[in-house]
Amino acid sequence: MARTSSSPAIAVVAALLLTTIMMASGYSSYQPSSDWQDGSATFYGDDSGLGADFGGACGYGASDIASLYSTYTAALSTPLFADGNGCGRCYEIRCANSRWCNPGSPSVIVTGTNLCPPNWYLPSDNGGWCNPPRQHFDMAPPSFYRLAARVAGIIPVQFRRVPCARPAGGVRLCLQGNNYWLLVYVMNVAGGGDVGGLAVKRAGDPDCNYVQASHNWGITFQVFGALGNKQGLVFKITSPQQTIVVDDAVPAWWTTGLCYQGSNNFY
Repeated sequence: MARTSSSPAIAVVAALLLTTIMMASGYSSYQPSSDWQDGSATFYGDDSGLGADFGGACGYGASDIASLYSTYTAALSTPLFADGNGCGRCYEIRCANSRWCNPGSPSVIVTGTNLCPPNWYLPSDNGGWCNPPRQHFDMAPPSFYRLAARVAGIIPVQFRRVPCARPAGGVRLCLQGNNYWLLVYVMNVAGGGDVGGLAVKRAGDPDCNYVQASHNWGITFQVFGALGNKQGLVFKITSPQQTIVVDDAVPAWWTTGLCYQGSNNFY
């Protein structure tokens, strides 16, 4: 173990350097990483790593994957998917103890965007890789290839949950439904990556209280209320660590079927 420097100035410089390295690697500063755990990984889908196949179960579309997460995605086995609550979380994954690992055992940071469903017709140690209680990542091919050779098929990995860095900016809100029932897709969430709660109110209305949304599935939340679209919408979004208000995303005369992006995010 390295010794701690006795010089306060050196210690400060070292801490700043470590923070810079972590941010460049995709880490956010406020949330610590979890301990390494054992798991396994495969790859699936089009070799480009793009398209709706990589986000269907969570609610991400093909354009969302391409613009927000690129090829750094994975489908999660049932324990990691957590009934859709795992959507948006970020994991650092590294190949471990396999002859197919790339030299130096590099790691990659991916976002959970899909479900890898169990296959009960195959044993968990021979094809049923996503059967519970396995902690398994079915990765977009380009991310898998960063860890190991394609010929490997399946590899043992070590993984840990890490904060999400989102270079695309603020939280993105995609709207479906109508003026009385709103389905909100919450994307590009930084920090923990997941959303614990969402509430919405009309902008500029001092007598309008927030209407609490309920979790529908994956990244979607549903709001029952006559919001109308003559005014913009203000969203209060809660993660396990922080609450933010997004008040500059959805303008007056908003419409369903469109996505809106604010300037605020979790950091």
